[in-house]
Amino acid sequence: MSQLTRPSPAARVIVYAMFLVIAFVALDVPLYNRLEPSVFGIPFFYWFQLVWIAVTAAATFVAYRLKL
Repeated sequence: MSQLTRPSPAARVIVYAMFLVIAFVALDVPLYNRLEPSVFGIPFFYWFQLVWIAVTAAATFVAYRLKL
């Protein structure tokens, strides 16, 4: 049987802080409640949220790979 390796406490703090930042940015609507700059005609409000979904997925993948 292989031993289960646990991530270091520093790695846990970094990943948890990353998720806190993600949550605070997603909840701070005045930060991204605007129309400009638009990308391919899509207002900032919409494309920022789509990008943030990808950032959240990447953070979740990192947490999964670290087995948190």
